[in-house]
Amino acid sequence: MSFLERLHHCTISDLTGFRPWSIGKAQIGWLRDDVADTLRRYPSVFAVGDDAVVLQSHLADFDHRTAAVGEVVRALAELGIVQGWRNESFAVVADYGQPPLLRLERAAVPVFGVRAYGVHMNGYVRDGERIKLWVGQRAPDRQIEPGKLDNLVAGGVPFGLDPMTNLVKECAEEAGIEEAMARRAIPVGAMSYRMLHQGFLRQDTLFLYDLELPADFLPTNIDGEIASFRLMELEEVAAILSDSEAFKFNVAPVVIDFLVRHGYFKPDQPGYADLAIGLSAFQTPR
Repeated sequence: MSFLERLHHCTISDLTGFRPWSIGKAQIGWLRDDVADTLRRYPSVFAVGDDAVVLQSHLADFDHRTAAVGEVVRALAELGIVQGWRNESFAVVADYGQPPLLRLERAAVPVFGVRAYGVHMNGYVRDGERIKLWVGQRAPDRQIEPGKLDNLVAGGVPFGLDPMTNLVKECAEEAGIEEAMARRAIPVGAMSYRMLHQGFLRQDTLFLYDLELPADFLPTNIDGEIASFRLMELEEVAAILSDSEAFKFNVAPVVIDFLVRHGYFKPDQPGYADLAIGLSAFQTPR
């Protein structure tokens, strides 16, 4: 699979089989048709039509929406539709930075097709003129993509945290990076994608960071999410991306972006322009 195909793997334009759902005039997400039809069981919460779903207007504030939708989510979990309960909630917003409309159990986010936000950090080391990248391998018990290769630090932004505060937390939990060092991470952009995964529609925006680490740094995982770490030459990283699907689906574009920004790929290489333009599509707000 080419590098450009890695990017295309995280895109979908045909939403046949899904219905948009809204809170007031704001479209919030996409529901698979069978899930939308299941919501007909809860008419006090959702008005379900053949083409769209709307949250009932009497649920007019954050607390009422959160409570009502939360009851439905628990019912969907009993039905086996929502799986892998996380006991962690995400904010549901019309656009990032706006007041949250409700909070939603993380396991239900893809089921309701709402936009989730996360942080991904490339941890790297300079060796003279060369750059080496720290790569983690996900633990075998992860609910999503167990055993796949990952960024040094990555995680969803839970309700109530801003991206940098969450990055500091994830740095400590996933790689044993102290706060003072974590706060040296440089924000380098964002990626937004929409894709089918495990039968549901994922709409994610990732805030991207780079952190240059000292040569003697050794990451230590605390929360059990990462089984091991390796410091890799960029040539090896690129070869893995090109020859296998070893990287987690949404980590591959982040790493490709790193390789472009740090000059591993150069304009005189075949396909460079298509790859750079393909990355720019991931930076278009959705």
